[in-house]
Amino acid sequence: MTPLPPPLGAGGLVAWRLDQARFAASWDSGEGAYQVGGRWNSRGVRAVYCSLDPSTAILEVAVHKGFRALDTVPHVMTCLAIEDPDSVHVVMPGDVPNPNWLRPGIPGAGQQAFGDALLARHRFVVIPSAVSTRSWNLIFARPAAPSGYSVLEQETFALDTRLHPPQR
Repeated sequence: MTPLPPPLGAGGLVAWRLDQARFAASWDSGEGAYQVGGRWNSRGVRAVYCSLDPSTAILEVAVHKGFRALDTVPHVMTCLAIEDPDSVHVVMPGDVPNPNWLRPGIPGAGQQAFGDALLARHRFVVIPSAVSTRSWNLIFARPAAPSGYSVLEQETFALDTRLHPPQR
């Protein structure tokens, strides 16, 4: 379950990531972002993309793979805790130089350079999601030795089958 926020529970800062099951053990390697680049990193930068809620993590993967893949290929949801919330830098929408960077689309070189600079300066970065504009993503550069976070749980992901209905 998603931890309840402090007024209702004792939940700390957690993030969520959805990966193919075969990559569950290396979920925090940043390998995919390293090989091809991402919205907030250029190729050659090991960035790990997560979301601050599990629903956004699902949407972030579905927008690239589609619900069919989430229904038919085994996936694992990882929940991680950020050990020191003070190590997190929050990027508000108005802090982004080009508002189009927060809209769906192919990232440009300026956007990736902006993200690379954020990841070089801050251990963890929280930034608005382009796929769910009222949601947040958490991104971090993968250090040589993982630090600043711990895995709370990994569980088999099961897509609600209504999101991939039979063809009629």
